[in-house]
Amino acid sequence: MKIAKGIETIELEMNFTGQLNIIHPTLLWDEQEVILVDTGMPGQTGEIREAIEKAGLEFNKLSKIILTHQDIDHIGSLAELLKTADQELEALSHKEDKPYIEGDKALIKVNPERIAKMIETVPEEIGKKIKAIYDTPLNAKVNTTLSEEEVLPYAGGITVIFTPGHTPGHICLYHQKSKTLIAGDAVVAADGVIMGPNPNATPDMETALLSIKKLTKYDIETIICYHGGVVNENVNEQLIALANNN
Repeated sequence: MKIAKGIETIELEMNFTGQLNIIHPTLLWDEQEVILVDTGMPGQTGEIREAIEKAGLEFNKLSKIILTHQDIDHIGSLAELLKTADQELEALSHKEDKPYIEGDKALIKVNPERIAKMIETVPEEIGKKIKAIYDTPLNAKVNTTLSEEEVLPYAGGITVIFTPGHTPGHICLYHQKSKTLIAGDAVVAADGVIMGPNPNATPDMETALLSIKKLTKYDIETIICYHGGVVNENVNEQLIALANNN
């Protein structure tokens, strides 16, 4: 979905535990390069490539991949993109999530007990896919770490907002030119209503709710929620109400 000149969302299907969901990575671009924010699940490189080309962009102009955080549905295709692209790609994340993305530490929401419980609740074939996903080494290198309120000089200017809680190194990105917030999982949306992060997937909910207050400092016309998609009605007002009610 096109948001404005130089920014567009991708819609990818995610059928992780037998329940179909749509996730929303984001493309940012200018005349020189294309930037991808988050990479979907493992095995979605082909869909990402098709989406880039469908947006009228050249895949070989993809130069940077920014990860909002370490969850598998955000970093899943990172390693494959880095490996298969003909061009050199730069991967960027916050330093707190870097060791998890690179595989030096186990993903904080994943342990053998949790994986086993997931597999118990789904059909055998889906269980095998889940096991295969978490048994596959990440083998992804993060080249550059990002800091709070750092301004990246790409695609009209992108401000990094450090929003921990959902993970220790979660970030949001504010695209200055279009007044668009790429929210990652800091908030979710449903039917145009912005809500707090999923409690079942947020280990530090208290910090995550405090992070929402940071978002109210920005003039946001459009918000892209990885889970829930695009909201462009009363975004500032909704975020302020959400921050004040928690």
